[in-house]
Amino acid sequence: MKHPLPAQPCHIAVLRLSALGDVCNLVPTVRALQRQWPDARITWIIGKAEHSLLAGLSGVEFVVYDKASGLAGMRRLWRELGDTRFDVLLHMQQALRASVLSLGFKADVRVGYDKARAKDAQHWFTHRQLAPHPRAHVLESFLDFARLLGVKDLSLTWDLPVPDAAFEEAAALTGAAAYLLMSPCANPRLRNFRNWSAEGYAAVIEHAWAQYGLKTVLTGGGSTQEREMGERIAVLSRPEAVIDAIGATSLKGLLALIGRARVVIAPDSGPVHMANAMGTPVVGLFATTNPDRAAPYLWRDFVVNRYPDAVRTYMHRELDGITWGQRVRHPDAMSLIRIDDVVQQLDALLMRSDDDRKEEERPDEA
Repeated sequence: MKHPLPAQPCHIAVLRLSALGDVCNLVPTVRALQRQWPDARITWIIGKAEHSLLAGLSGVEFVVYDKASGLAGMRRLWRELGDTRFDVLLHMQQALRASVLSLGFKADVRVGYDKARAKDAQHWFTHRQLAPHPRAHVLESFLDFARLLGVKDLSLTWDLPVPDAAFEEAAALTGAAAYLLMSPCANPRLRNFRNWSAEGYAAVIEHAWAQYGLKTVLTGGGSTQEREMGERIAVLSRPEAVIDAIGATSLKGLLALIGRARVVIAPDSGPVHMANAMGTPVVGLFATTNPDRAAPYLWRDFVVNRYPDAVRTYMHRELDGITWGQRVRHPDAMSLIRIDDVVQQLDALLMRSDDDRKEEERPDEA
């Protein structure tokens, strides 16, 4: 017998610890739950960095789990929530660590992914599974949890909180200059070959400066890889065209920078989804991951997509011969992206944003 789903949940748990882009993609599901049940409590169990990005999200109580704390941190959370019982726990993290963490929470029903999408045997830790949704985008997969609960209004809203201090932090770096934001590096995980070339980025910076008078703000974390990439790009670019802010912002400050940017350019990484959430146009650079699954959702038409070429070149397969979302694990795959590909999408987005601005400025007809 299936565990019944609550018709009118009073307390909903969301379990999604990481990553930055994924938690941005999850926010519309939280907003949909809030519209359906405005009086329900929502507790989001989230990672440390992800919490610093979303802190202050209206109507959400956050419980932070620092993955570095291991089992001791899990026990602390279990004690913290020992007297709490959830009507439903939405298990949105497909990882064994998160499944183990979920065991310490009390919930009437636990909802997870269907077997085709579940990883690390996640379905063993849940009572109910989502309906199959082959070839779903990550954002749509999150919305499937709301669909299963009977939520009708699945319109996309974010309303991410960005404090005044974050905008002041951004303004201190850029002044009043118009700029595009470039986040050149993805998370430097093992065999995570998502980064384009410094030469390619520098050529795009030159185009933005020469054609539009736009400075480029470089952003990223403080890792050695990111700092070295930023230094290489700066050496290849005009000094007056680049503001190197790599390692110089908080996550809220990065959100503010993204919110004020004309366009964001980045590989498959958190900033493309942060831009999507902030309503900022974004050119995503994709060759090693499938943009149909992971592109910035509202800007999928402006992705530079060399994933099919990478699958053929480095896996010697066609798209219909690999699993959905399978990555191309080859260090040369991103070299398939051409400078002209990126420039073309940048020009298209800037033209669109100029047209939108003119439309907003046009006086209403009598």
